[in-house]
Amino acid sequence: MNQLVTRAVLRRLEAGWSCNRYVPTSSASVVKMSFDDSAAMWRGQGGFIGGAQWRRAVSTTAGEKDRKESAEAGKDPKGSGVAEKKKEDGGKMVVSSYWGVSRPKTTKEDGTEWPWNCFMPWETYRADVSIDLDKHHVPKTFLDKVAYWTVKILRMPTDLFFKRRYGCRAMMLETVAAVPGMVGGMLLHLRSLRKFQQSGGWIKALLEEAENERMHLMTMVELVQPVWYERLLVLTVQGVFFNGFFVLYLLSPKLAHRIVGYLEEEAIHSYTEYLKDIDNGQIENVPAPAISIDYWRLPKDATLKDVITVIRADEAHHRDVNHFASDIHSQGKELREAPAPLGYH
Repeated sequence: MNQLVTRAVLRRLEAGWSCNRYVPTSSASVVKMSFDDSAAMWRGQGGFIGGAQWRRAVSTTAGEKDRKESAEAGKDPKGSGVAEKKKEDGGKMVVSSYWGVSRPKTTKEDGTEWPWNCFMPWETYRADVSIDLDKHHVPKTFLDKVAYWTVKILRMPTDLFFKRRYGCRAMMLETVAAVPGMVGGMLLHLRSLRKFQQSGGWIKALLEEAENERMHLMTMVELVQPVWYERLLVLTVQGVFFNGFFVLYLLSPKLAHRIVGYLEEEAIHSYTEYLKDIDNGQIENVPAPAISIDYWRLPKDATLKDVITVIRADEAHHRDVNHFASDIHSQGKELREAPAPLGYH
């Protein structure tokens, strides 16, 4: 009986509207279904197949069609919405996105294309090199002395390992200097979420410091290509310092910022010695890397001496910010109670 009903339905489909019908799919494409294909979907082992199986069969057929069309068009055959990388705009690799995520074309002041993805023109600035480099926070309290001597002790192995190789020394210094701002900004961010409080701009100020220190590192890597054991040392030092500073900031932000302030004072001293070696001819005054010229808005003929000068000025500003933050805590206040020095590199 079931077979008779099946044959009658199939004859009706063959003679009627179902023959060569178009089945819409989830995409903009359609799949042309012949009678044989339709019959194969409707016939099971002696009867009708279930609705779920019908939908799965149609979905599978449509999916195969879509994947073929996507492959021909250079799109992602897996349907993830992200197309393959293709070469456009003078051979540069461009990723086309299904979600419409793209960055507008950015140019320099002279009309040439902006070459950097790691920072944008509005994030660049001219360093204030007139800052007082000799300022020093005299340790008075017990925590100040702990911070001061901690930094002095940490400097000893650095002096032994790098000696007067100030390029490698600066590279190592920047991998450490970029950690405190990120840790402090992250913890203040979490506190703001927990307590439903504004940060007074200190989250952004500390993250600005971390980003600025990272750009120092990107510049130094262009000048000094680290060897394998220096890279291994960076991994070790960063792992130990990050976790140690994280715990320290939780226990005493005042001490943490004071330590960073003294670290920045040591950085000023190191870069001053670096400049002395350049002036004495012991280190070649090579042309400045392109990334530093655009980041600090240096002249096109800038040299290594110009780069070290602006980096040293940045470190002096970080010194002031962190000693200021520690002073706020020393007065029994929270950072959010004092306006953050945003844009104070």
